[in-house]
Amino acid sequence: MAENRSDAPKSDGADPGAADPAKAPQLRILTQYVKDLSFENPNAPSAITANPEAPKIEASVDVQAKKHGGSDFEVLLKITVNAKRGENVAFIAELLYGGLFRLQNIPDEQKQPVILIECPRQLFPFARRVIADTIRDGGYPPLLLDPIDFVALYQQQMRGRSTATEAKPRAQPAKTAQ
Repeated sequence: MAENRSDAPKSDGADPGAADPAKAPQLRILTQYVKDLSFENPNAPSAITANPEAPKIEASVDVQAKKHGGSDFEVLLKITVNAKRGENVAFIAELLYGGLFRLQNIPDEQKQPVILIECPRQLFPFARRVIADTIRDGGYPPLLLDPIDFVALYQQQMRGRSTATEAKPRAQPAKTAQ
C-alpha cells in the first residue's frame, strides 16, 4: 500500500529550490563582425625579404561599448599593431572587431563589468585570428597576440575614471585603453 505524503517530492521533476531559468542572468552574442580592418605594408617587398631581423612590435587594445537599444550593446575591440625595423615601418595593422550582445536579467550595477570584461573576452579569440591572418597575408609570420587580462584593463579604466572625476567630472561612453 502506497503512502500519500505531502512532503514527498513532486513528480514533475522541478526542484522547488531551483531558481527560475527565465530569471537567470544571460549574456547572448547576437552577432560578431569586422567593422574596420586596415593593413599597411609601406616598404614591401624589401621590408619582408631584405632584413631577417624580427621587427619590433607594439600592440595596443581599446574596448568601446555603446547601448544599441533595449538590452542590446555593441562592444568593439580596437587592436592596433605597429611593427618597425629600426626607423622603418614594417607594417601597421588596425582592427575594429565588434559584437552585438544581449544582456538579460543582469542587475544594473553588474552590467558595466559584464560589457567591458566578459564581452571583449568572448570577442578576443576571433579578433586575434583576424590579426594573425592579416599579418600572415601581408607576408610576415602570423602574430599571435598574448591573452589579454580584461579585468586589469577594466580596473585601470575605473582608476582613471575616479582620478579624472576628482579633477573634473566627465560623461563619456565606457572606454578602456591599454
